[in-house]
Amino acid sequence: MVINTINFNGYVEFSPWFKPRPCISHILIDFDGTLSLIREGWPEVMIPMFLEFLPKLPGETDEMAKKLLTDDVMRLNGKQTIYQMIQFAERVKERGGKPAEPLWYKYEYLRRLDKRISSRKEKLKNKEVSPDDFLVYGARRFLEFIYNRGFKMYLASGTDDFYVNEEAELLDITKYFGSHIYGAIDDYKNFSKQMVIERILNENKISGTQLLAIGDGYVELQNTKEVGGVAIAVASDEANNGSGNINKWKRERLLSVGADVVIPDYRDGETVLKIILGEIK
Repeated sequence: MVINTINFNGYVEFSPWFKPRPCISHILIDFDGTLSLIREGWPEVMIPMFLEFLPKLPGETDEMAKKLLTDDVMRLNGKQTIYQMIQFAERVKERGGKPAEPLWYKYEYLRRLDKRISSRKEKLKNKEVSPDDFLVYGARRFLEFIYNRGFKMYLASGTDDFYVNEEAELLDITKYFGSHIYGAIDDYKNFSKQMVIERILNENKISGTQLLAIGDGYVELQNTKEVGGVAIAVASDEANNGSGNINKWKRERLLSVGADVVIPDYRDGETVLKIILGEIK
């Protein structure tokens, strides 16, 4: 479907398979990178940590190892953090090393990440900065819009449940989701975004065609498409919030799992949603 009669404020890309869906009633939104920028730069913590612990192959340069690890990390972006740790432990093992337990790697990563982001949290707690400074551009206005329209809203993240709830509170967005905020747990087999989606459908007795997912990781979008829902890819340029630039890697990855629309942020969020609902043609 070609949308050529609307003047958007920024980049908006509709996939060839996009079709309006007036029946949308429930919206699932990812957290980090989709709404929150508190953890912006997390790959710059995880990948160097992995490089530090990875046994090198003969003739392998740091650059070669970094590319391998980056591909692993970003391929699993959107899943619970533990899956990146499990993948890394496998890399260590296949190279003849003796890996630590994945949970150990996860806790060490979180310890290092906390050093990077603790000052951001403190500034938010002390009200030295506005919560909107750490939200993807235009996110609050978009959240207000869908909340006031009466959609049932759900937040799901691969980040641990405690941190998601803490950071959602700091960003003053819990009011949009109420009790429907879901994060990862150590018993990782008992949590996934797919389980959250199944719960939404079962508890509300709706079909997947009534679900819209918004995210910057492939998991929530792929799982939503698998049940017949609609997916908005937020290919956010996290390091340059508000630039309007598309993260090309995110765009390609998210289109590959069936994203119906690609946006860099929420400057056109309301218009895009109205097009999805068939209110603008």
